[in-house]
Amino acid sequence: MRGKLIVIAGPSGVGKGTVVREIIRLKKNCRVSISATTRKPRTGEVNGEHYYFITRQEFEDKIRNKKMLEYEQYNGNYYGTPYEYTEQNLKAGFNVILEIDVKGALNVKKMYPQALLIFLKSPSFAELKKRLICRGTEKPEEVEQRMQVAHWEMAQAEKFDVLLTNNDVSLVTEEIIGIIDKFNVK
Repeated sequence: MRGKLIVIAGPSGVGKGTVVREIIRLKKNCRVSISATTRKPRTGEVNGEHYYFITRQEFEDKIRNKKMLEYEQYNGNYYGTPYEYTEQNLKAGFNVILEIDVKGALNVKKMYPQALLIFLKSPSFAELKKRLICRGTEKPEEVEQRMQVAHWEMAQAEKFDVLLTNNDVSLVTEEIIGIIDKFNVK
């Protein structure tokens, strides 16, 4: 039986990565798709675990050869989902979770209309900004850019199947697992 595609998206800093790691820990039949990017690794990030860190030329070759399920440019770097990994795992019967940005999620829905799109938001814009600052991975001007993008992203939430607020990682993880089970996702 083919697995299901689950997309978890929302503004940068909302906690998507933390929630997805918890889902993967609790649901053994789910796999997280590892995105590719042209940006440099952050401290502690491992190639092939957090992202596939590739060159701009390699990424553009994948685009030309239709080997990316979705992709976007953000702050001068490419980010995207390699098609092959996702399709292999779906065919093998695993549910595949994509942790991607809002534009990418909407693009995936065009290619996989049966995908379950979950929008994750923070309790407020002030809380979102606080999370971005506290994570300490962006310069102040990058935080401001991400906040500007977050306003547009929030306006897209109605296009998703499910909208959840990440007030508490454990609670929102339980909610998502319940939704996955309710939609008869394996």
